[in-house]
Amino acid sequence: MNKTLVMVVACLLAGTIAGNATGDGKKKKKKAAKTEQTAQPVALSTPSDSISYAAGTVATMGLQEFIEKEYGVDSAYMASFVEGFKEALDNSGDKAYAARMAGTQVAHMVEKRILPQNKTQFDGTDCEINESVFHRAFFDALAGDSTVMTTASAGEYFKATLDDQKAKKEAAYKDENAQWLVANATNEGVKTTESGLQYKVVTMGEGALPQKTDKVKVRYEGKLIDGTVFDSSYKRNPDTSEFRADQVIKGWTEALMMMPVGSTWELYIPQELGYGARQAGKIKPYSTLIFKVELVEIVSTNDADEPAKKPKISPVKRSITNDTATSKK
Repeated sequence: MNKTLVMVVACLLAGTIAGNATGDGKKKKKKAAKTEQTAQPVALSTPSDSISYAAGTVATMGLQEFIEKEYGVDSAYMASFVEGFKEALDNSGDKAYAARMAGTQVAHMVEKRILPQNKTQFDGTDCEINESVFHRAFFDALAGDSTVMTTASAGEYFKATLDDQKAKKEAAYKDENAQWLVANATNEGVKTTESGLQYKVVTMGEGALPQKTDKVKVRYEGKLIDGTVFDSSYKRNPDTSEFRADQVIKGWTEALMMMPVGSTWELYIPQELGYGARQAGKIKPYSTLIFKVELVEIVSTNDADEPAKKPKISPVKRSITNDTATSKK
């Protein structure tokens, strides 16, 4: 139990708040010292008193960590937090006070979540969010002032602009990834297949070649062209993953059927053989995927005529695995 919080509750129930001895003058120091001397533990005269005190104390478990994380309240300001808590209790039932406190809470939500989310959506565009204009629109809308925009017209404009900026960003990102592949194809040791898959042999194994219905065991790491690692079996225990060769993205299936067991290859998968226009976790639409793949073994072989079943894929494997509907396109 946090000792600071326990003392806070004790002081609250006793009706006395210990002052902060901040060194801002002799009077404050004397007042704090006097408060510390006069504050006495609450008397627990009945079983009801005891259980009530225990319940109040238990209710503070994790509270300091929560308000520090959620509201940015430093532990040095716990006395101010208690003052605010008491003020809220004293004004219970006051509708005007409740509205003011609701405004405080919504302001925090806007500052920490809503505004940052809006700004992120338009980062790097010519339509970046201006905070002061955002706040003015927020106040106007709450006041019912539709002189500049109605809620409906604002919603239509926002969606149209967001869609337009998203399309522009995706087009630029798609082109960047395509150009990266063009340059990569000229690097030493890189080979390109008819489908557009690029690969580089790091180690050529001497084992069997998997068929598309075989279940294989691999180690791998996947990243984007900017170096962002979006998945890695090496970070898990065990550090291998198993799946059928035809139950992963097309680029993987093609590469696995060319890799003898024991091979380590680098794969450079164009978006057409990966996730295309879909978002997949950290993988943005139209991303080129870069993989280091070690083919450890063929776990089992299956009849090629056996219908593929939808694999049971954990979230960490979804970065390389399509669902059945997608893989059958």
